[in-house]
Amino acid sequence: MKQVIDQIVFVDTENYLRYHFSMSESPWASRWTKDQIKSMVLEQFEFFWNLETGIVRTQLSQVESARSVPHAVIVSGLRRAGKSTLLAQLAHKLGSDQFYYVNFEDDRFLGFEADDANDLYQILLEVFGERKIFIIDEVQNITGWEHFVRRFMDMGFKFYITGSNASLLSKELGTRLTGRYVPIELFPFSFKEYLEFREEEIPNLKRMTTIQHARLQSSLQTYLESGGIPDVLKYPELPLLRTLYDDVLYRDIATRYRLDDVTAIRELAFYLISNPTSLISFNKLKDQLRLGSVNTIKNYISYMENSWLVFTLNVYDYSVKRQQIAPKKIYCIDTGLVNKVGFGFSPNTGKLLENLVFLTLRRTTQDIYYFSSPGGYEVDFYLPETRQLIQVTQNLNNAPTREREVRALQDAIQVLNPKSALILTDANGKDFEIDGVTVRIRSAAEWMLNP
Repeated sequence: MKQVIDQIVFVDTENYLRYHFSMSESPWASRWTKDQIKSMVLEQFEFFWNLETGIVRTQLSQVESARSVPHAVIVSGLRRAGKSTLLAQLAHKLGSDQFYYVNFEDDRFLGFEADDANDLYQILLEVFGERKIFIIDEVQNITGWEHFVRRFMDMGFKFYITGSNASLLSKELGTRLTGRYVPIELFPFSFKEYLEFREEEIPNLKRMTTIQHARLQSSLQTYLESGGIPDVLKYPELPLLRTLYDDVLYRDIATRYRLDDVTAIRELAFYLISNPTSLISFNKLKDQLRLGSVNTIKNYISYMENSWLVFTLNVYDYSVKRQQIAPKKIYCIDTGLVNKVGFGFSPNTGKLLENLVFLTLRRTTQDIYYFSSPGGYEVDFYLPETRQLIQVTQNLNNAPTREREVRALQDAIQVLNPKSALILTDANGKDFEIDGVTVRIRSAAEWMLNP
């Protein structure tokens, strides 16, 4: 192992640990002069500090609540979902003299390795002085990053880290930072955040006028179409959704997993995003798209899940084996991506609405299933923790539609004996009971503001 530390000096002042290093020889460090690296970190810091912080994200309170504990805070989520902005909001609460900032997405860090952390720290000390907090963007780009994070944590440093690969982060966190990290997932804007971003009224749900109901329903429709990715909403004239989609497929998946056949995963991703809320079978996908083996399909979908592009949902069953082999439902991270990247003959508001309901649920829990009754009826969501059934439908004006939704709940109630049931649609309705279980009918738009 290369020698990177020439001298360590312990300074007792304010419990800080001061390091004095000389630059070591490494493939990364040898590409740059010391002055160039100083300019690099200074430019990154100034860019980060001057980011528009925008609306306060809901997850900021979670990040702040972890300030008092020594654990690393790991914020993971889709590219451009606002992870850097979230940490910029934190940074402005900390103050510009309290933290170091490093963005490993910067191509000037190509070749950087965990062993280079000491050299980088020396530069940060010389440029900014002694600080005890690191804010690091896109850490998954550095092989072995968890080694230097753990080492510096042991010396009393606090870390706030973002990453765009759920599997990579969880694996490394599990092996090196076990029990010493706080995971936070960041999704695109929720409906409430979307309204705040557009500076639209968030009504008092207990006292709403007819006009407010209509406005809220109209806002939900535009949210269904545009999605909630901040930059896409900020710059609607740019093709950012297509660029984001390509970045995820090529940079986060094909490059990271060293896939030779990019066409295959692109065809699969296009099919999945074009069919949100649909049931999928690995065997049928293999035959339909002619994409190698079932394992190939499984792996490709897991890569998309790890990169926050799609989610899969298992059927709820007391048999774990049946949960695994039964068809899965597919959901996309953003309905704007479905509209701009997927293919459809006409807008399917019902499917997009179900996708939004899933994302609203997923923000607070991972314990979500769909339910398929012995009679062949399907309930969109079942939450075992609260024992709640949820159906989603565009409206209940059509008698056959209402009968189908109610019959599905009736079958599920007989099997699962839930505590409650909910139908989310375009307007509030009168509660009713099925076998002693109260079924509420709520406006999906209102529910998303207060789920």
